[in-house]
Parts: sequence; structure tokens; C-alpha cells
Amino acid sequence: MKHIYEAGSDPAAPVLLLLHGTGGTERDLLGIAQYIDSSASILSVRGNVLENGMPRFFRRIAEGVFDIEDLKFRTAELNEFIDQAAEQYGFDRKRVVAIGYSNGANIAASLLFHYQDALMGASLHHPMVPLRDIALPDLNSAQVFMAAGKNDPICPPQESEELRELLEGAGASVELLWENSGHQLTRSEVEAAKKWYEASFKQ
Repeated sequence: MKHIYEAGSDPAAPVLLLLHGTGGTERDLLGIAQYIDSSASILSVRGNVLENGMPRFFRRIAEGVFDIEDLKFRTAELNEFIDQAAEQYGFDRKRVVAIGYSNGANIAASLLFHYQDALMGASLHHPMVPLRDIALPDLNSAQVFMAAGKNDPICPPQESEELRELLEGAGASVELLWENSGHQLTRSEVEAAKKWYEASFKQ
């Protein structure tokens, strides 16, 4: 997968896995990662799927309607890529924290839904429930931050609430931030994500 890897100055810090939104690239979230933890290593990935020329991490049938079989395939593909990257770059595979926005947040959530040890944590910005009717793995060690907009036309509030319930039901520790905003990534939610990250991983 097309990606950027930057080794950080703190070997004890998690590796930040950056997952862009629809139409984004592996460069989109670099500034946010730098703000959240300038000492962490970064693995930023570009989605392998194109929708009208726009990179995505998995196909969809319509807005808000996911191609579930492709989602499962692409989730496995991404998980395997992280395994390979850990070997190639020599980082601890068990210490990966995802930062995902929109489509990137959805595939990060899908990693949590499918693989117990794929992520030690995730900062999910405007995610939806990736898929339903699946038994989640034991997520007792997972730390999750979610940011949602009360006026989000793409991700209705009930999606965020349901995702939180599913993750907490599997044992994850979840912090959900609500803002009076839409689907855009806001500075205030990134600031909240930084506080969550520092409380979860920098103590």
C-alpha cells in the first residue's frame, strides 16, 4: 500500500497509523499527528480503492451504504500491511494507535471489529458502524476516542451512539465527544483527541 513512514524520537511512544477520509492522501493527517504527539513514529497509508478518482479504504454502494465484502477484504489487507510494515520498519506491532477521519475512521473501527490485537487504541473522527451482526473480539485493552457532530449529514448521531455501545460491549474504553458541527474535522476535536491520547498513552 502507498504510505509514508517516519520514525519518531521516542521509541516508547505508540506508532500513529493515519487513515484519511474520502479523496484524501497519506499526507492529509500528518499535521494532526505532529500536533498530537511530535515524538511518535508515523505510518500514514493511502487507501487502495478509487471512487471517481478519489482514494478510499473500501468500496461503498452509495453514501452511507458500505460494500461489506470489500470492507472485510480491505480490512484484512490493511491488517496484513501493518504486520508487514512492523517487520520492515522495526516497530512494535502491539503498540499501534490509529487516527482516522470519516472513511479512515470507518476502516479503523473495522480493524477493531475484526482483530483483537490490531490496534491498542484509535482516535475515530466522524465514524460510522462499519458492519453489524458480527461478534467483536475482546477489546478490554483498547482505548478509543470518538468525535461526532450533532449536525453531521453523513454520519447520523445514532451511528456514533451505536458504535460506542458496540465497542464498550466488547470491553473497550470509549470517550465520545459531541460537537455542534457537521462532518468536518474541527480544531477543537483534535485538541480533545490530544488530551485523550496523552491521558491514555503518555502517563
